[in-house]
Amino acid sequence: MIVVGMLSGTSVDALDVAVCRIEVAPAAALELLGHTEVPWPDDLRARLLALLPPAATTVEEVAALDTALGRAAGAAAVEALAAAGVSGDLVAWLGQTVFHGIADGRATGGLQLGQPAWIAEATGLPVVSDLRATDIAAGGQGAPLASTLDALWLGPGRVALNLGGIANVTVVGPPVLAYDTGPANCWLDVVAQRTGRSCDLDGALAASGTVHDGLLAHLLAAPYYAAPPPKTTGRELFTAPALDAAVAAAAPGIGAPDLAATLVALTARTVADACLAHGPVEVVGSGGGTANPVLRAAIAAELGPVPLVSSDEHGLPSAAKEAVLTGLLGALTWHGVPGVRPGATGSAVPRVLGRISAGAAPLRLPEPVGAVHTLEVRS
Repeated sequence: MIVVGMLSGTSVDALDVAVCRIEVAPAAALELLGHTEVPWPDDLRARLLALLPPAATTVEEVAALDTALGRAAGAAAVEALAAAGVSGDLVAWLGQTVFHGIADGRATGGLQLGQPAWIAEATGLPVVSDLRATDIAAGGQGAPLASTLDALWLGPGRVALNLGGIANVTVVGPPVLAYDTGPANCWLDVVAQRTGRSCDLDGALAASGTVHDGLLAHLLAAPYYAAPPPKTTGRELFTAPALDAAVAAAAPGIGAPDLAATLVALTARTVADACLAHGPVEVVGSGGGTANPVLRAAIAAELGPVPLVSSDEHGLPSAAKEAVLTGLLGALTWHGVPGVRPGATGSAVPRVLGRISAGAAPLRLPEPVGAVHTLEVRS
């Protein structure tokens, strides 16, 4: 089937869209037909960022953004199918996370915006959405959901690393384990934007600074890093005010270059500590942060003899991986296959994820596939 996978990540910078041909069977196969990133308009991005904790908002604004994102996602899906020159069968939509609740180390619920009815109306296709809620209800963290793709795609002994706003890893076991390690780009973006940049392009700001050892030690003392996996986090914890408080406590007056360099060191250390704890033979990186050569080099240095390679070397373009993941999760749901490996995110039992919105035609689901054991990524 032809599946459009879509999401907007924790960096809140763009809508990622992948068009995939997916065969769901015990030996599954996936081919990427097209991928694009559709930047959010500046005004819409500003509204999304203004919605995030600890900010206050209104139900009216939440509803308005839910509609705006749904309509934008619908238009992007139509354009992506046209660009790929194919007709679609299904859209999978992970949405834009604006809240992910955690209490006592457990996920309590969250909210992804982007009303799927607008996507179904624009495309005429059924839409699989709300993928995280099922896993949370089953006792899981609801994130990161990349473990399903990573476990099917990569061989045992590897760790898959994604560097978005938040960094996350999948340990390809057995057993399979997935969790967030801490910030990747979210705090770096805050520092860059305060200097008039949209982001620290090519790590230029961090490269011009020096790591502040006192601030790094203060940041590393945060309880999240010592908490055992599986665990998740997000902008609810790593907020701009939280960064400002850490700077005020440990490095008042620090300049933007030194702060950026320190945050790169924080991400490199926490990512490497998480990866090395599982004794990998290789770390396979993806996500926007891998395009930052300064961050990439810092992580590679912390990993020492363990090689850091791009997901491109295993057949999946780094920038497309999360949208491809979303498409795969939607196809699994359509075929009645659980979207999370048992225990990967903390849930005790595997569940078929999400909910399905009908398109223009009545829903006719195929016979369920018992299980998927492997995934071939075709070029």
